[in-house]
Amino acid sequence: MASIKSKNTKPELKIRKKLHHLGFRYRLYDKNLPGCPDLVLPKYKVVIFVQGCFWHFHNCKHFR
Repeated sequence: MASIKSKNTKPELKIRKKLHHLGFRYRLYDKNLPGCPDLVLPKYKVVIFVQGCFWHFHNCKHFR
């Protein structure tokens, strides 16, 4: 479990890069909100949780 990253994962970085490229501005890991979302877009009142294959038990090359 120690090797499972919870912040700055590859899928999360891809989403952050794409959102920034599209002009969206966001906050990271707002601990004041329930569940501590990965990305918060306060202007739109939207939160984004990026869940990886490990947590959802996908049957793919990323889950071991």
